[in-house]
Amino acid sequence: MKQPVGWRRGIHVKWCAYLRAWRSRAVLEGLVATILITAGSLTPAYLPLNSPWWSRLDKAGLGGSTWRVVGTLLVLVGVGLLVDSWLRLRPGREPEDVTKPVTKRRHFKGIRAGLHPWAVLGVWGLPFLVAPPIFSHDAYSYAAQGWLLENGISPYEGYPGLLPGAFADQVAQEWRYTKTPYGPLALVVQRLIVHLTGDNPYWSAVFMRIPALLGVIAIGLLMSRVARKVGRDPHFAAWFSILNPILVVDFIGGAHNDSLMMGLAVVGLWLACMTSWSWLVGAVLVGAAAAVKQPAFLVAVALPLIRHPMKSWYPRDLFPAFGRAVGSLAVSVAVFAGISWASGLGFGWYHAVDVPGMVLTVSPFTLIGMGVRIVLGLFGAHQAVVAVIPIAQAIGVLVGAALLVIMAIRLLPRKPLSFLSLGFLAVALCAPALHSWYVLWGVLLLPLIDEAARYVRPAVWATVILLSFDAVNLSWRNSSVALGVALVLVLAARMVWHERSLGQRWTHKDLPVPHRHTTPDRS
Repeated sequence: MKQPVGWRRGIHVKWCAYLRAWRSRAVLEGLVATILITAGSLTPAYLPLNSPWWSRLDKAGLGGSTWRVVGTLLVLVGVGLLVDSWLRLRPGREPEDVTKPVTKRRHFKGIRAGLHPWAVLGVWGLPFLVAPPIFSHDAYSYAAQGWLLENGISPYEGYPGLLPGAFADQVAQEWRYTKTPYGPLALVVQRLIVHLTGDNPYWSAVFMRIPALLGVIAIGLLMSRVARKVGRDPHFAAWFSILNPILVVDFIGGAHNDSLMMGLAVVGLWLACMTSWSWLVGAVLVGAAAAVKQPAFLVAVALPLIRHPMKSWYPRDLFPAFGRAVGSLAVSVAVFAGISWASGLGFGWYHAVDVPGMVLTVSPFTLIGMGVRIVLGLFGAHQAVVAVIPIAQAIGVLVGAALLVIMAIRLLPRKPLSFLSLGFLAVALCAPALHSWYVLWGVLLLPLIDEAARYVRPAVWATVILLSFDAVNLSWRNSSVALGVALVLVLAARMVWHERSLGQRWTHKDLPVPHRHTTPDRS
């Protein structure tokens, strides 16, 4: 059967865009970066002791302490190159708005110059497709949870250590004897992947990238479209959200299920921008996203307000807006409950919501608690030391809840996308545990808010800092922390040079005029 001309032209355009990405020096620099990160990840930092990679490394003479240092160096160089290539692709101001000659700024106009973000992401992500999980053990936990389900044990009632063997041995020690807080859809997907890989422990963990890649594809295809629908700059959204190094490393490399959650959420946002009532379909997808990870429920209340923001606090405007928000949340909760019932897993995740906070991370309130504990220890208050960190984390949860309530009152009715982005950031920063992929929830949506211009510089710096922390953590695990510190200094110098070369900071003049048929998130 002969295919339509339009279909053939679309395939031709996509392949041309992909080939064009291969001709870009900045894109190829990012490819070299992910190759180096992949090679350097084959070290004890995150590679389990029973990984099949160890026999291959030993045969190649790469199993000693020297390889720890070399592997760490490869990762750190790769992270530096990835950040550099990302900065080189940053879309700059239009020529008539620039004070410096265009020839000196050309490398900052990558996305505007015709490089499609999904094509760039496709090039960068290639080395990660068959690599072991990057910068994290979480994919090994996913595989062990799927193995529990394969054996008729609910991860809400049991833990990986109940079934001794290769699956349990892959899991990090701190999670081997804990139940899971993940949603039922995530567990069903994990069981399916374990089954499809023939119950192979290593490949089950590697193939956890499949749902993560589905989320990345959804983000890559729709994020710029959502930005255009709400009157934001699609080039900035493409660069900052789709090509963000944390997304590349954590969502593709780390195979975190946050990727699938955010992918479904972005599809829901895209649907909500279509028609007056398409938010109902979006709410269904958000319910599925919450069945992967529960924070997605935050998106549900904002969906109907994207096209229909509340005009005033008068009852004639308040009640319809409130009714739509509650209706959207109710649809998402119903879908979540339906998935929980159909999976047979129920709501057992509720008993494990405190599990992520069991391990000390760089969560702001955890750090505050650690600081207070050190001070109390110096004064001999040893009995009070034990409870300091849990108290600080509890205070953080209360502060996060208070911030959400304040933002729900001030931002949600008229600026729902601002509420989503900043609300996700508040949840991530105030939670007992903080990881770079948690921060990505709000960072992905940052280009969709009208105040994005004021957040560009701190957000770019925060992205580099979080990625640097992941790299330093790897170097610490490989007993090469000095190399990690050196990377931080190099990246800081690169960021300063980038800011000076870029010149003026991003302003509202760079953002396009909203489309006539959209209802942008106005100040």
